[in-house]
Amino acid sequence: MFVDLKVIWNLPKVELHVHLEGAIPKETVLSLAAEQNAALPRQERDLFSFQELGGFLRFLDWMCGLVREQATLETIAYDFAFRSSRQGIVYSEVIVNPTHWRALDLEQLVEAVHAGFDRAQEDGLADCRILLSLARHQTEKEARDLVEWLRVHHPNRVVGISVDGDEGAAGRTGPKFAGAYTMAESLGYGLTAHAGESSGPEGVYDALDVLGVHRIDHGVRAVEDPQLVRRLAQDHVALNICVSSNLALLYPDLSNHPVGALYEAGIPVTINTDDPQLLGVTLNDEFQMVSEALGWKVEDLTRVTEHAISAAFCEESKKRELRKSLLESLS
Repeated sequence: MFVDLKVIWNLPKVELHVHLEGAIPKETVLSLAAEQNAALPRQERDLFSFQELGGFLRFLDWMCGLVREQATLETIAYDFAFRSSRQGIVYSEVIVNPTHWRALDLEQLVEAVHAGFDRAQEDGLADCRILLSLARHQTEKEARDLVEWLRVHHPNRVVGISVDGDEGAAGRTGPKFAGAYTMAESLGYGLTAHAGESSGPEGVYDALDVLGVHRIDHGVRAVEDPQLVRRLAQDHVALNICVSSNLALLYPDLSNHPVGALYEAGIPVTINTDDPQLLGVTLNDEFQMVSEALGWKVEDLTRVTEHAISAAFCEESKKRELRKSLLESLS
């Protein structure tokens, strides 16, 4: 028996793995390109079609480079919160990688996203927080500089740091970022990292043992190492899984995706979209797809949402509010 789509829509959802860069609608990209007379990198019909991660990341650089004014980015952030709310998402931790937004410096970038999310919450939309992400090609100094900026400015919507990019192409990057992660944790920030996607279990071990992360973005290839699976379950390390994204890059079909096995192993799995506009998915789509494929019931979707609340980097009072909202939705 499938979970009724109306139940999924009405569930107050929490999303922890979504990139602002991957959440810009195609019409917005086309409008910005036209305003600046910028040539598209490929034909319009194939604009959001990608064959490999490297090309995808280069496209993000081009697309985000079209955003040259803070007001434009503020609108993008506001619109993200609006679309999230229409999906029944009440809380989101949104990954923003400053290296993609080459026309804005770090302060301008955070100010603009912050302002958009502030305005959205004032209008009763989803509460969106910010995760500032390092790119794997950055230096140890650049990583420390970002955390030092956080120490000085401490913007209240920034709740943590991440690292993303192509693990396979960049090689092992944990050691050069370890100092920055230690600094960030000492300042009270949450720690996450993309791992176990383009790398195998070794990437997850690095994230845990070198960076000291509190949760993992992706992490699906942990399934290849039974000892690692047991550790993640025993230590309650959340895996923020993005099924459609993994199907685009890693697995041929849902029957080969390990989300069900990881969930059954007792790991606190969460379900997320990663890059919703670029992939053409919503969180409701992901919930429905996984529940139909795995036979999940309302109780399973509720448990996944509880996992997300527990793994969130927000204050405890916010977590209590989210749990109360979830409980009320089920009564």
